[in-house]
Amino acid sequence: MQPHNLMYIIVDGNNFYVSCERVGNPSLNNKPVAVMSNNDGCAIAMSNEAKAIGIKMGDPTFKIRERPDAGNITLLSSNYALYGDISARMVDIIRLFAPEVEVYSIDECFGKIHGVINYEEKMRELRKTILQWIGIPTCIGIAPTKSLAKAANRIAKKFPEHTGGVYAIDSEKKRINALKWLEIGDVWGIGNAHADRLRGIGIKTAYDFTKDLSNDWIKKNMAIVGFRLCRDLSGLPTLDFEDVKDKKMIAHTRTFDKKRRGDFPYVKERVSTFAANVAEKLRVQKSFAATVHVFIQGDYKHRFLPGYSIGLASATDYPTNSTFEIKKTAIKILEAIWRDDFDIAKTGVMVSGITPAPNVQTTIFGYEKSKDQVAMAAIDKLNLKFGRHAIRFGGEDRKLHKMLREHLSRNYASNINEIIEIR
Repeated sequence: MQPHNLMYIIVDGNNFYVSCERVGNPSLNNKPVAVMSNNDGCAIAMSNEAKAIGIKMGDPTFKIRERPDAGNITLLSSNYALYGDISARMVDIIRLFAPEVEVYSIDECFGKIHGVINYEEKMRELRKTILQWIGIPTCIGIAPTKSLAKAANRIAKKFPEHTGGVYAIDSEKKRINALKWLEIGDVWGIGNAHADRLRGIGIKTAYDFTKDLSNDWIKKNMAIVGFRLCRDLSGLPTLDFEDVKDKKMIAHTRTFDKKRRGDFPYVKERVSTFAANVAEKLRVQKSFAATVHVFIQGDYKHRFLPGYSIGLASATDYPTNSTFEIKKTAIKILEAIWRDDFDIAKTGVMVSGITPAPNVQTTIFGYEKSKDQVAMAAIDKLNLKFGRHAIRFGGEDRKLHKMLREHLSRNYASNINEIIEIR
């Protein structure tokens, strides 16, 4: 592996959801903490202390509460507004050290660093800055390719006492040692199905993957994606940052806090609110949609029974991003599929046939009602100035998420009314 002036980094927030909760509530430090999924259903994030006593991803909340040591475990409802705000702050700090970044997920961000002589020292400074400014512990992997940076990050996280949370794969010896250590199922970009198949032919580690398989076999069985991954793991930069593309489908779905039977007004209000949300997202990415889809769904435990889910799609009169039009179409669909005898546990609104504004095919009367566009622009401007949902349409609720969240922390980072008080 030749020396590189360009190095990829990946910054990963440790136990991110729990770490965000601890920023505003230091009394949770060094204690077992689990963050629950929507409607407080199961554990989706755990502190190291919670993992140490056997709490696993996906454990049902009711089972955790039945444990003999339940009194020592703190269960928290997921607070996505808080996590998203802190994630954005973390990315802003990363940009100070690596101006070119790619946000991979809410707790992970890739970056490129150029012309840095001591990149490990620089990344330790970044890690220290994130911890000092926003209180989030991180691990950072450094390497000349994206996939190797992911491997380096895994090593930094697995052996914090030796790495100090930062590890660089910057030599051929380190690359080989890392790939021999990395199990094939833990390689970034290899899913469970491919991992099982590779194990079946004796490929147990990332090193085996890069050395024991021919390019023809990889292309035939894993397509060009697998071939590019193999090159990247071999130290040849192949996987670059991906361009951010507009979405081809936008959806807003939600599971209810309890099943609804015959409660048309409630479900209609949810559909209205979700329709407004997807219309707003269309306008943000300057796109128009041609089709609206609405569904109602029963309890998940009945998913194999006929009629578990009922849905219908309808084309709009013309490509639109108007809340008026999308909401009107969505309500018509809901009325068409509604059943008073159906136990509804979930509903959602999706739009598809999405086209960028400059490419919209117009009709003889134009692609959109001019009054709608003027109204939408005015509403978006007011909501930007006075806060999201300051202006909303009749039939909508202010809250997008009516979920069971009995243990929700405050949005101290983004809501002035919930700011931390010091007494």
